[in-house]
Order: sequence, then structure tokens, then C-alpha cells
Amino acid sequence: MTGIGLALFVRRSRRRIAHKLANPRLLRISFHTLRHWKAAMEYAKTKDILHVMKLLGHKSIKNTLIYTQLIEGIRDDEYVCKVARTPEEISSLIEAGFEYVCEHEGLKFFRKRK
Repeated sequence: MTGIGLALFVRRSRRRIAHKLANPRLLRISFHTLRHWKAAMEYAKTKDILHVMKLLGHKSIKNTLIYTQLIEGIRDDEYVCKVARTPEEISSLIEAGFEYVCEHEGLKFFRKRK
């Protein structure tokens, strides 16, 4: 199937499905929309912009940042916080990627970005 034939097939299929499901919003979905969605979901899952850049085949990180800006609700200042009392707890938190924040009343506080 040629590029034009494939595009025509996709448009007709999308129109048929949108009509059958009575959902005109389906007409707005394109391959480009799916590409944005995949980039956003992959970044949400891995938090690794370089992985997303490689996945999309971008040469510049600037292009990848455009795709991942669609993620709402994920903020850089959101953390998971844990408290450790024993050396074993401290060791397990550090191995899990938590960073030391402070100590208060004999308790050590750690955090990790969500």
C-alpha cells in the first residue's frame, strides 16, 4: 500500500468508526496525536527525557520537550518522603534511590521525586 493509499485508508476507517460510535472527537485523532500521547506516557513512566528522545528518533532535546509538555499534574517539586530509624532502614532507602534530607529527634528523613 502506498503512502497516499494508507492515508486514505486511515481517514476512511477513522470516519467510519467515529460515525459508528457517534463520537466526532475520533476524527481529530491522527498518527501525530498518537505520537504525542506515546511520548507523554513514556516520559510519565520513565521520567527519562533521553529515553523518550531516542524512542522518537529526535536529534535535538528541544523537539522532545515539545512532546512531553503535554503531561499535566506532574510537577518537579513532588516527592515521596520516608523516615528511617535504623542503619538497615537507611541502607534500604538509599538503595531504593532516596536522598537524605535532614535529621530530627533521632529520625532521618529521606525523599525521592515522584
